[in-house]
Amino acid sequence: MIMFLKSLLSDGHDGSWSSKRVVTFSAFILCAVAFVCDMFFGKTITPHLFDSMMYIVIAGLGFTASEKFSTIK
Repeated sequence: MIMFLKSLLSDGHDGSWSSKRVVTFSAFILCAVAFVCDMFFGKTITPHLFDSMMYIVIAGLGFTASEKFSTIK
């Protein structure tokens, strides 16, 4: 499990941790926790805060996906 997580968060060039992937994964986890808290525990999350975290996830996934098509190494 640890090796899978390390390979998920590392870049494809030299195997070091990618800050874009770490921030995106962290924002995704926080959005998932906020969703679960809202759904099952009745805790309301400020919509503006949730939307901003969701935009970070969307942008991070877009930037990470665009790395695959980049010719700059």
